Amino acid sequence: MDIRPILDVTAVPLQAMKLFYRLFIALYPIGARVIAPFNPKAKEWIRGRQDVFVGLSKFAAASKAPVIWMHCSSLGEFEQGLPVATALKKEYPSHRLLVSFFSPSGYLVRKNHPIADYVTYLPMDSHSNARQFLLLVKPQLAIFIKYEFWHFYLSMLKERQIPTLLVSGIFRPDQLFFRSYGGFYRNMLSYFTQFFVQDEHSKKLLDSVGYGNRTTVSGDTRFDRVIDIAHQFREYPAITHFCAAHTTIVAGSTWSEDDKALHHLAIQHKELRMVVAPHDIQPDRLEECIRYYPDAMLYSEYLAAFEQGNPPEQVRSLIINNMGMLSSLYHYAHIAFIGGGFTDDGIHNTLEAAVYGVPVVFGPVYEKYLEAIDLIDAGAAFTALDVVELEEIINDLLVHKEKRSIAGTAARNYVRNHAGATAKVLKYIQENLRLIR
Repeated sequence: MDIRPILDVTAVPLQAMKLFYRLFIALYPIGARVIAPFNPKAKEWIRGRQDVFVGLSKFAAASKAPVIWMHCSSLGEFEQGLPVATALKKEYPSHRLLVSFFSPSGYLVRKNHPIADYVTYLPMDSHSNARQFLLLVKPQLAIFIKYEFWHFYLSMLKERQIPTLLVSGIFRPDQLFFRSYGGFYRNMLSYFTQFFVQDEHSKKLLDSVGYGNRTTVSGDTRFDRVIDIAHQFREYPAITHFCAAHTTIVAGSTWSEDDKALHHLAIQHKELRMVVAPHDIQPDRLEECIRYYPDAMLYSEYLAAFEQGNPPEQVRSLIINNMGMLSSLYHYAHIAFIGGGFTDDGIHNTLEAAVYGVPVVFGPVYEKYLEAIDLIDAGAAFTALDVVELEEIINDLLVHKEKRSIAGTAARNYVRNHAGATAKVLKYIQENLRLIR
């Protein structure tokens, strides 16, 4: 869970917004230090930034090759930006790619990704940090993914005339940019060279504050990413054996509330196989999943038994206790359940499942996710308000195979029909930005 505090700014007058922002960036590290002894992510957030400029100095000294900088908040945004990064590395092979993260959940999983020449935490936004960062890195191009807006970094990029793009952006009327008191935040938009947004609604919002002329409706690069992942599907023999001829539900990125909602359904249907990938794989969450799901076993233990030639046949639920498998696991699903919908934070990535032609089911908190709304409208996804409705929806899909098939086909077609955002971003860069080849 992101450790950034939820702050109410609706009562802050216009003239105080800049002060509020400075206060936020000053207090955030202090808050992280206070909770670090009790919060592993906060502890890592602090630890990872201790020598960040030492690492950046070594990166800068290692080569004089030009740099493209891509910044992502966390893991999901990295996956969103990866198709663009891959295309740029192919188009501009002489450039080095620097990837920065705000969140530990992104950095720790992707710090060794081969696409990047260097991966770092982004130092907290401040005048001195932004200045030092840009003096060291000297990027020819900066790419921010989806919704990262940091005043000092953006203003200094503008001051140094470094092209700065927002990729896969999505905007809502309730954001500060569009509020009467949001002038300070609205001004951050002026620092971007070009916006690539997911939908027409976002373009209209940017147009309403004077930035429509630098906005392109490109779509969401996640479509390109999940299609690429599906093409590179990796089979897991132990999972193949476990699922075999059984109807299988893959529950991805689940939270406690999701597992509670699925508990009765899993017990009721003894013929089902459940593959559960919890969002958090800390020991206490894994133990909780073992309790919620019938005849459950950790994947690592099942894999060891499988490799020894004696996988236990009584196991009906596999709890995935590692990171990185989920996008391939949906290949095995007859129905995909996407976690997060029974929490305040909302659902996780629906496209990873939809690309395989699988009907998608999730809880009621999904309104911020355009693709979830679109999938429901296309008849490819189904949302449940509570546990009772969730069981009704899944039971209906289990009984009516034709309905399941139609929904799955609609899911696959939706993803395929929305591919191409990466090509639009690359074309803009090729035609408008003179990057050294």
